[in-house]
Amino acid sequence: MDLRLTPDEEHFRREVRTWLESNLPTGWGTPAYQAPEGAAAVVDFARGWQQKLHEGGWAGLTWPRECGGRDASYVEQLLFGEEYARAQAPDLMTISVGTGLVGPTIIAKGTAAQRERFLENILTGKEVWCQGFSEPGAGSDLASLRTRGEVKGESIIVSGQKTWTSFAMLSDWCILVVRTDPDSERHGGLSFLLVDMKSPGITIRPLKEMTGHAWFNEVFFDHVVVPKENVVGEIHHGWDVVIATLMHERSATAGHVRLQIEQERLAALARRDASADGKKRLDPLTRQQLAQHAIDCTILRYTAYRNVTKLQRDGVPGPEGSTVKLFASELEQRIQQSASELLGPRGLLVADDPRTVEHGHWNYELLWSRAATIYAGTSEIQRNIIAQRVLGLPR
Repeated sequence: MDLRLTPDEEHFRREVRTWLESNLPTGWGTPAYQAPEGAAAVVDFARGWQQKLHEGGWAGLTWPRECGGRDASYVEQLLFGEEYARAQAPDLMTISVGTGLVGPTIIAKGTAAQRERFLENILTGKEVWCQGFSEPGAGSDLASLRTRGEVKGESIIVSGQKTWTSFAMLSDWCILVVRTDPDSERHGGLSFLLVDMKSPGITIRPLKEMTGHAWFNEVFFDHVVVPKENVVGEIHHGWDVVIATLMHERSATAGHVRLQIEQERLAALARRDASADGKKRLDPLTRQQLAQHAIDCTILRYTAYRNVTKLQRDGVPGPEGSTVKLFASELEQRIQQSASELLGPRGLLVADDPRTVEHGHWNYELLWSRAATIYAGTSEIQRNIIAQRVLGLPR
C-alpha cells in the first residue's frame, strides 16, 4: 500500500475542497445559521443538497458513467469523504440508503429497466429510500426473517413486519427482503424487492429514541402488492443480493475523519476545562485516555486505507469492511464515555439547558453512540464475519 497520493489524486482533493468552500449553504457552521428543524424539513433540505451535489458532479462518484456516475476510483471516493467530513458538510443520512446501498445494488444485480427507472432519481435526491431488512427476532440473524411474500401471477403479496427502519416515514421507496418460499429455511427462499412506500397496506409507526428523535420506525405490511418487475435478482434467490447490499454498507467510507474531529474536539474541551480550573496540566489518566483515542483514530484511518486498497484491487467490497465497522463503532463509544467521565453531570445536560456544555453536543453524542454497535450489523456479527471470512476459523 502506497500512502502517497498521485498528482491526479492531489488535484482531485483540492477540487473537492474548493467546491465545498464555494457551495456550502451561506452561514454554514456558524451560530447564525438556522438549521432545518423537524423531520420533513431535514429531508427536504437533504434532497436539495443532494441535487446540488449531483449538479456539481459529486453524486455517485464510483458509479459507471452510463449509470449517471463519474467512474471515480475508490481512492477518490475516500478522498471526497475525507474532505466532506473535514468541512463538516451537511449530513446526508436520509439520502445515503439510496446512494450508498440501493444504487450500487441495482447497478450490480438489477435489470436494465430498474436502472433506467431508479438510478437518476437516487442521484438527484428526488426519491428517498429506506432499508427493510431487520424484523423483531430477525435483526442480526437476518436469515431467520418471517415477512412473507406470496407469489401470485405477476405480483408478490407481502405481509409481515420490519423494524429499526430509518426514515421510513419520509421515504418514497424501500428495499425489502421477504420469504417467498414458505417451505424454505435460513438463506434459501428469500427475495429482494423494491417497494413503493405509498402502496396500500403499509403502516408506519415511529420509534422514539433516547436522544429524543424518532428516526427509526416499525413498518407493517398487510397484503401489499409488489409487481414482479420490482424483484432484484431471481425470486427465491435474494440472499446473494442481500450480501451485495451489506458489503456496500461497510465499504469505503471516511468515518475515521468524523471520529478524529470528535477526538480533537474532546481534547480541546479537556484543555479548556483544565485551564478554567487553574490547573497547569491535565491529570495523567485523562492525558492517557486522550492519547489512546488519538492513536486509535490513526489506526482506524490506516485500516480504512487498507480496505480501500483491497477494493481498488478487486473492485468488490469484501469482509474487510467489518473490521473498520467494528473498530469504529466501539471507538466512538469509548470517546463518548471519556467525554462523560470528563464532564461529569454537565455532560448529561440537554441542549436547551442554560448550563449545558457546547449546546448539548456531548449529551446527544453519548446517547446516540449506544446505537453504533448495533446498526449496520452488531459487533457480534462483525466478529463472526472477521473470524470466518478473514481469519478462516470454523463456524
